[in-house]
Amino acid sequence: MDPEEAVPDVGRALRGLASRMEAYESQQVRIGQVLDSILSRLPVTPAVAEIPPAVVVPLPAMPPAREPRIPPPPRYSGNPQSCRGFVTQCQIQFEFQPSQFSCERAKVGYVMSRLEGKPLEWATSLWESQSPLTFDVKEFLQMFRTIFDAPGRVATASSRLLQIRQGSLGASEYAIDFRTLMAETSWNEEAYKAVFYQGLSSRLKDDLVSRDLPDSLEDLIALAIKVDTRLKEHQADKERSKKSHPVLAPRFQNPMIPPSSPQFTSSPSEEPMQLGKARLSAQEKLRRRLSGLCLYCGGQSHLAVSCPVKLGNSPASSKTIVSFAGSIVPKSAEQSHQFHVPLQIRLPSQAIPVSAFLDSGAAGNFMDLAFARKVGISLFPVTPPIRVLAIDDRPLSTDTITLTTGELSVQIGALHLEKMSFLIIPCPSSPVVLGLPWLRLHNPSIDWSSGQISRWSQYCQRHCLIPRPLQRVTVSSTSLSALPSVYRDFSDVFCKKSAEFLPPHRRYDCPIDLLPGIMPPRGRTYPLSPAETAAMKEYVSENLQRGFIRPSTSPAGAGFFFVEKKDGGLRPCIDYRGLNKITVKNRYPLPLISELFDQLKGAKIFSKLDLRGAYNLIRIREGDEWKTAFNTRDGHYEYLVMPFGLCNAPAVFQEFVNDIFRDLLGRSVVVYLDDILIFSQDLERERGPFSP
Repeated sequence: MDPEEAVPDVGRALRGLASRMEAYESQQVRIGQVLDSILSRLPVTPAVAEIPPAVVVPLPAMPPAREPRIPPPPRYSGNPQSCRGFVTQCQIQFEFQPSQFSCERAKVGYVMSRLEGKPLEWATSLWESQSPLTFDVKEFLQMFRTIFDAPGRVATASSRLLQIRQGSLGASEYAIDFRTLMAETSWNEEAYKAVFYQGLSSRLKDDLVSRDLPDSLEDLIALAIKVDTRLKEHQADKERSKKSHPVLAPRFQNPMIPPSSPQFTSSPSEEPMQLGKARLSAQEKLRRRLSGLCLYCGGQSHLAVSCPVKLGNSPASSKTIVSFAGSIVPKSAEQSHQFHVPLQIRLPSQAIPVSAFLDSGAAGNFMDLAFARKVGISLFPVTPPIRVLAIDDRPLSTDTITLTTGELSVQIGALHLEKMSFLIIPCPSSPVVLGLPWLRLHNPSIDWSSGQISRWSQYCQRHCLIPRPLQRVTVSSTSLSALPSVYRDFSDVFCKKSAEFLPPHRRYDCPIDLLPGIMPPRGRTYPLSPAETAAMKEYVSENLQRGFIRPSTSPAGAGFFFVEKKDGGLRPCIDYRGLNKITVKNRYPLPLISELFDQLKGAKIFSKLDLRGAYNLIRIREGDEWKTAFNTRDGHYEYLVMPFGLCNAPAVFQEFVNDIFRDLLGRSVVVYLDDILIFSQDLERERGPFSP
């Protein structure tokens, strides 16, 4: 008989055997139930008379332990998503019912009896050919998973793990989904913590932001579930309270405080100056925090630092507060102990320098009335007026605020620029006061010994710090005289300082696209000699000043080291080998050197130009900067410009220069990365590309 014709017969036979085995199993279950019923009705054995010591009565042998009854796994028809579960269920049968399987081949036969469709056809051909796989269940199941299990399970799980979000799920349900995907990946714990926290709902993260997060992932999950459960309980209590005890809204003197804030008390622990007469009690503050409500107005969808009722404040995301004890109206004797920062208020007609007082006790940003009128700042009415109290509930020199400025451009230092408005009060000692909302929003790092702001927050890096302007630098007469006359109209191009400014974002920005589901590795910190340490500090300082790098909180981090140049100097290098392995490659071609030489045939006059800074003329694509992070023993930084060492840097830069010189390529110019060669047959033609 032809083996191919016998396959359907064998399949029918196996299915018949399987159905009979199921009938036997059902019959065994029924017999067991009947035996249990009979045993339960037997009378209790009467007490045995005491046996004389000389008589030895042998103890009956203990009956063998009864194996648990486990239902057979459902039939498997070839669905890749259920392959793993089917194999696990078969292994459970083998482990907890060993008496039913006398040999390895019996186990393979049992697995085949639960197959149908294509999996059964595949297994049948192995069984008929007496394949070695049918005599070793472990090898059989391993080959079975290779064929029928879902391909790329780990990569798929990694991709889904990066995209998972809590949404409307409870924290416990979200944790179950997260752990399920986590079980199929092999990341480190820090990566799991970052992804889990990122996927939490905004309401839950708003509550966790005021807490110290645990060091371990399990503790973080437990804390999130605990907080989420408490928030749900509080919401349920609130709903029950509304149904059983309807509350009439109380009346307040100040309409700035809404009726949803019924519990207020006077507390001496409040900040030096608050807006509005009423103060929140500790219980009310806790209620609003648990409900995700604004601590200022009781509204939803925003925090107190971004409350629209507070005029002149921007949305805040920082959780660190820089504290400084002080009053909104400082005394002259205390001036030397208070922190002021110089800033400029940029009006359309002029820039007004002024010293601003940083006061963590002020509940807003304020400007002196006389100062505003003196410099000609437009003022607008505040409706309704806002009452102002000091820490002891005494009114200040004016008990209400009735005026505010419009949005003003305020610049601190060379690069920090923002738009903000100020409430107007009489405050001659400090024309401008930046209060707690401003400090929370920008979270500046302050060097108290020198009295300067040493570093801005990540929020400022994204929203406030402006790129250094591309300034036209005048070349000194000495360097200008060294330039050939044909180049003097382009003297600013040859100035070294013109290459020290951060370039703008363009369509040539360098992207760093990673393979799906893979995170950049974190490299080691290389040991440096004293000379290399000094060179490293100088390199970091210079590039921070230029704006080419910035402090980073990225989970990635490549190693930083030096190699010696031919002239004995040190060249900084970043070990991007791990990042390059997982980067999607850019296949833009580089010119063939042999073809470049062919283009130079017949040329007699040559001018060679070398781009200063080269790769630093290209920005990293916005949002990819964190992937360029590198480690030094003094800090963790990331590039804003394209560094050397990225696998796609040559392709990106070649496309950039090719587009710039496209009209001249092959006719009078050849370009290989940052090397530019201008060629011609005579001097007049050679000067053609330099014509202004």
